[in-house]
Amino acid sequence: MSKFTSLRGFKDILPEESDRWLWVESTAHETFNVFGFSHIRTPILENTELFTRSIGEATDIVEKEMYTFQDWDGKKVTLRPEGTASVVRAYLEHHLSEKIPLSKLYYIGPMFRHERPQAGRLRQFHQIGAEIIGDLDPRQDVELLSLLTRFFERMQVTDLTLEINSLGCPACRPTYRAALQSYFEKYLPELCEDCRRRFKTNPLRILDCKKEACKAIARNAPSPIDHLCAECREHFKAVREGLYQLAIPYQIQPHLVRGLDYYTKTAFELTTNKLGAQNAVAAGGRYDGLVEALGGPPTPAIGFAIGVERLVQLIDPALVPTSRLRLFLAPLGKAAGAALFPLLLALRRKNIRSEMGNDAIGLKSQMKRADRLGAAYVLIVGENEMTQGKAILRNMSTKAQEEIPLSTLIETLSAKLS
Repeated sequence: MSKFTSLRGFKDILPEESDRWLWVESTAHETFNVFGFSHIRTPILENTELFTRSIGEATDIVEKEMYTFQDWDGKKVTLRPEGTASVVRAYLEHHLSEKIPLSKLYYIGPMFRHERPQAGRLRQFHQIGAEIIGDLDPRQDVELLSLLTRFFERMQVTDLTLEINSLGCPACRPTYRAALQSYFEKYLPELCEDCRRRFKTNPLRILDCKKEACKAIARNAPSPIDHLCAECREHFKAVREGLYQLAIPYQIQPHLVRGLDYYTKTAFELTTNKLGAQNAVAAGGRYDGLVEALGGPPTPAIGFAIGVERLVQLIDPALVPTSRLRLFLAPLGKAAGAALFPLLLALRRKNIRSEMGNDAIGLKSQMKRADRLGAAYVLIVGENEMTQGKAILRNMSTKAQEEIPLSTLIETLSAKLS
């Protein structure tokens, strides 16, 4: 056994699980493409300031969870803890607004946070995210939620609940902030140390605390939707009407907030009752001030991220398409091995998944290997078969066997196995 093991909170994705990951990723590419989204890849490592300015210095992510260190030249860099800030940075750096006024982008990749490893949480985790940048219309909110709904339909993941809320905007947020501080002030001694600090810096964060005592107090706190300005009320109303029009069910969750400071107006989560405490499999919202905060012009935007590890847990393995081994070549002796080896490449060039056994071991051992690999057929060629100019093709499901002339092996196998 190796003395090396993976780091705590980091996980290997082994072959028996990777089929589900590949299915998730390929379905994401197909679905997002149908909705008009373009794929973007951003670096894993970014300047630390990108995240402190976008996520918020008083958030748990920035204060406790980011993997931040000094590069060799003394610059502070961070492994990305989320994808939106990097996408917006790329949007600004490459002037995408000039090329594509309405940018619809999606990404797939790893994120990093130094959290306490537990069920549903890892220090390296993976997200599929989508962003619509450049349009304030509430129809964009509805389009993004319809994309999210359609993707989970294609994954055949049911028993999900879409929860929505509105966090307001800079015009109405101060009134709500004051209402929150007025409510929580009388409970300060009962709040956790983090929430007592949040009370001064950003009381909305108290609503997102996971400690039971703080959650119990927050249940009766004022809701942001009761303090919305006229514009935010109309926007939230239009989002709800759009969801109704598309027959997408939802619940209003009056205390739903997001863990990042850049969110405004629409916020949402897709939750399940099958994952215990870590019940959110996707979440997002509108962030109309982020582009400007990162040095760009005022630009509305909305996005979401899906937790791939959590999604994979919800997928029924029986639904996942697998790339089954079509043919196992079983040569008996060196002469047969030399004759079959060119056939192996010829079959692969025709996109027939094939493997070949060791010509130095017996048929019984080769058949066991073919069975472990899940081969649909086994082609057996030994000294007798070469003398007779025929190979034996065995169907591993029915156990039926047939003879195939060696002179037409490629043509016959291609027709039968393609």
